[in-house]
Amino acid sequence: MHREEALQILKKKLKNKNLINHCIAVEVVMRRLAQRFGEEEEKWALAGLLHDIDYDDTKDHPELHSLEGARMLAEMGLPEDVVYAVKVHNDRHGLPRTGLMDKALYATDPTTGLIVAGALIKPEKKLSAIDVPFLLNRMNEKSFARGANREQIRSCAELGLTLEEFLGLSLEAMQGAADQLGL
Repeated sequence: MHREEALQILKKKLKNKNLINHCIAVEVVMRRLAQRFGEEEEKWALAGLLHDIDYDDTKDHPELHSLEGARMLAEMGLPEDVVYAVKVHNDRHGLPRTGLMDKALYATDPTTGLIVAGALIKPEKKLSAIDVPFLLNRMNEKSFARGANREQIRSCAELGLTLEEFLGLSLEAMQGAADQLGL
C-alpha cells in the first residue's frame, strides 16, 4: 500500500483532524527511526500513519483498540510485522513487543503528543520554537502533557537510544513536517 492510499483510508476512518495530525506525526517519526536503524522506511511509516486507524470505532471500547486496527490492516493486506506493531502499541493487551518496529511505535506514540504540547505552549505555537533541552525539562513536569506516558517514552532505551537522542530524532522529524502538521 502506498502512503497516499493509506492517508485517504485514514481520513475516511477518522473524523478528528488533530487525531489525523497525530497519526501523521507518528508516521514521520517512524520514518526517521527507520532511517536511523537502516530499516524499511515505507513499512515503518505506514505503521505510524495507520496505528490509530480504529480509534473512532473503538473509542468507547478501549480494550479493543489496536486489536481492531490490526484486524483491519491484515484485511487490507499489510505486512505481518506492520500489523503486529499496530496490535502491540496498546499496552492493554499485554502482548510482547519483540521487533524493533514494535518498540519504536510504542515509544513514539506518546512522544509526538509531548512534542506537540511543547510547541503549543510557546507564543509562536511552532515546532521550531522548541528544542531537546526544553522537552527534557518538560518530561519531569507531571502536570505537563499528562496523556504522554513518560515510562512509555522512556522505553526508547529498548531501541538502544538515550532519551535525548530519541527526543532529538523525533523533534527533527516533526519539524521537517511542520507545515503538514500545522505547527
